[in-house]
Amino acid sequence: MAPRILVVDDNQELLSLLTQLFEDAGYEVTAASRGRQAVDTAKNQPPAAAVIDILLPDMMGYHLADSLRKEQPQLPLIFITGVFKGGKHAIEARQKYAAAGYFEKPFEAQKLLEAVAKLVPPEKKAPPAAKSQDAFEVELDIDVEEEGPQDAMELTGRIKVTGGGNLSAEIRGANLTASPMQKGPVTVVRPPQPGRPPDPVPAGSGGPGQRRGELRDNLPSLITAFFLSRETGELGVQRGKVKKVVYFEHGTPVFALSNLLSDRFGQFLVRVGKIRPEQLQDATTVATQTQRRTGDVLVERGLLKDTERLYYVGQQVKAIIYSLFSWEDGTYVMSFKEKATAESIKLDLHPANLIVRGVKKLYKPERLRRLLRPEDRLIPAVAPSYNLNEVELERWEAELLPRIDGNRTVAELLAYANRPEQVVYGFLVAMISLGILDRRA
Repeated sequence: MAPRILVVDDNQELLSLLTQLFEDAGYEVTAASRGRQAVDTAKNQPPAAAVIDILLPDMMGYHLADSLRKEQPQLPLIFITGVFKGGKHAIEARQKYAAAGYFEKPFEAQKLLEAVAKLVPPEKKAPPAAKSQDAFEVELDIDVEEEGPQDAMELTGRIKVTGGGNLSAEIRGANLTASPMQKGPVTVVRPPQPGRPPDPVPAGSGGPGQRRGELRDNLPSLITAFFLSRETGELGVQRGKVKKVVYFEHGTPVFALSNLLSDRFGQFLVRVGKIRPEQLQDATTVATQTQRRTGDVLVERGLLKDTERLYYVGQQVKAIIYSLFSWEDGTYVMSFKEKATAESIKLDLHPANLIVRGVKKLYKPERLRRLLRPEDRLIPAVAPSYNLNEVELERWEAELLPRIDGNRTVAELLAYANRPEQVVYGFLVAMISLGILDRRA
């Protein structure tokens, strides 16, 4: 029988990620987001070890540890924290609770697993084969079109990429605008292969190495979960027939794929005005006849410089990731694989700035107003997921932050900022999404 591990954290997405990691390693996991819930669960299902976040909504993690130790005096404990940092806290935890580990966010989840395994070895078992319906794959031989109207996307001209071994570069160009794809004779949608219908991804627990759920304004939290755990893996999302997947390495998004026709490299070049639709159509025909990549044909014809390809591929990948912020519904799958290591080109994009820009540019006004009301009062978060020095702020944003102390309403902050309503709302919602600001209770 697999040993039971109690994992307690109020970050639902991080809790889900850690739960899956421990289950994959051979543990039975009891997950809780509140201290009281953890105490009640532990009484009915005593754990072999507990991993506890120190700052919980209803009690301190140390108080939870006291309650657990009353029932199980020898229960091994490991603490994780995003606020109580510094050597003295770890020393106190080890002295008072004989804690076996003390991890500061962001931490390496694999090292957390190793610490638990030293205390309680996992059950050794052969990993079950993944069922076909559990797999999340982006079928790149199937092009689908997005339903409904599309919006133009603004992309900054700066991009950081790594590729080709030790190659790392920051490339600067003019800002780009990716216009909606024009429907016409150049738009060809290949039908799904027989026997491979694009069924929707069900919510709930997935197959081995996967955790599934509903996509409901929680994309920033999912990205942050990978960041806080420094995990390598994939975040697959689906809405109808459209599938996209973001690859992470050590908590950072580095690559993305999509089965959406408008996200293909050639179509992306058309959307940003690099080539014309008829040039793409001609190059695609030649590529199909000669079994080559469309990009190679474009380079051969002088329509795309070979030195430009890295830049535009990076912008294409960035556009795929940013586009997900416009999704207000769908399903997601988290899995832990090493696929990103095989990519020759990888983005160097900090998750905090990705989230800020995604919220600001792609959250519509009505969505922002649904997430934040004029009468709400905001306060600095006690345990922010990111440090402010990791976030690129405009001057007016840096001047507004010190005034957010719980005494002013959002409406009052809006008046002080003297900026368009959507701009201020976008900034505030982005700061909440980063866990830098909280709503005052």
